[in-house]
Amino acid sequence: MAPRLMRFALRRVLREVRHVRPVPYGRATGLVRDVYRQLERDFGMLAPPVALHSPSPPVLAASWAILRESLVAAGETGRAEREIVATLVSQRNSCPYCVEVHGMALESLGRSSEASAIAAGRTVPDPLAGELSAAARTELTAVAFAFHYLNRVVSVFLGPSPLPSNVPDSARAKAKAVLGRFLRPVPGAEPGESSNLLPAGSRDFSWAAGNPVVEDAFSRASAVFDSLAVSSAVRDVVTRELSTWDGSPPGLSRSWAAAAGDPAVRLALVVAKAPYQVDDALVAAAGLDDRELVELVGWASFAAAAHCVSLAPARN
Repeated sequence: MAPRLMRFALRRVLREVRHVRPVPYGRATGLVRDVYRQLERDFGMLAPPVALHSPSPPVLAASWAILRESLVAAGETGRAEREIVATLVSQRNSCPYCVEVHGMALESLGRSSEASAIAAGRTVPDPLAGELSAAARTELTAVAFAFHYLNRVVSVFLGPSPLPSNVPDSARAKAKAVLGRFLRPVPGAEPGESSNLLPAGSRDFSWAAGNPVVEDAFSRASAVFDSLAVSSAVRDVVTRELSTWDGSPPGLSRSWAAAAGDPAVRLALVVAKAPYQVDDALVAAAGLDDRELVELVGWASFAAAAHCVSLAPARN
C-alpha cells in the first residue's frame, strides 16, 4: 500500500472523474467504505476506474470484484501475463488511459519491452493464445472480461491519461515511474476476498469453470448488473445489437446508432459497441443523475464484455 501522504494525493485524483461525483474517501460509509479499504489494501491505491462507480454502491462492489479476482488475486498465472492481457485488450478497445496505466504496471514488473511495443502498436505475443491449463485460461479470460468492461467505463468517465491534467509534460515520465511502483502486486491478496461484498449469484459462466473462485465472483457481479433498474428499452436494443456483432469497431461515425431515438438507449448502445465515440453531448442528452448514469454505463459495459469473451479467442 502507498505511504499515507501518497495515498492522500492519489485520492485527490478522483477530481479528474467526469460526469459524476465519486464519494470522497473521507465520506465513504457502508459498502463504499468497505470497497475503498479493500481497493487501497490490495490494489495499492484508490483507483479512479473503480472508485468512480461509488454513486451506485452495488456496482462499485461488482466492478471491484471482477478486477480483484481477475488481475489482483493470487493464482496460477503471474501478474505480468495478466497485465499484458489487460494492456492488449485496452489497446484493441482504443482506451489510452488503461494502456498507459497497465503499461506503467508492466514497466514496474520489469517488462518494459512489452509495454513499449504495445504502446507503439507493435505485435506482442498474447498470453491467451498459447497452450494453457484450464485454471490459467480462466484467469486470463477473466482479465480480458474485466478490461472489456473497464475500458468502456473509463472511456465515458475519465480522460486519456491517468496522470492529473495539471502535471506538466516535463514531469510526466517521473510521475509515471512513481505511480508505476504502486501498481506492483500487493502480497497476500488471497482469492475470493471480494465475494463477501456481493450477494450470491446463479448465472453459469462456462468459460470460468477452471477456477471456482473466479466463477463465483463473476456470477455475483452478474447478479448485481441483472438487478439494476435499467429500462427494458435499453436492455432489448443493446442485447439485440450485441447478438449479431462480431466485435469489429463500427468506425468513426456514429450514424449506425442514430436510429436509437431515445438518448439513453443511444448512449448505452455506443458504450457497448464503440465506447471511444462517447462524448459530453451524448452523455448530457441522456439526462441521468449520477447513480442512473453509472448503472446504465455499467450494465451496457458488462453486457458487452460478456459478449466479447464469448467470441473467438482472437477477439479477447
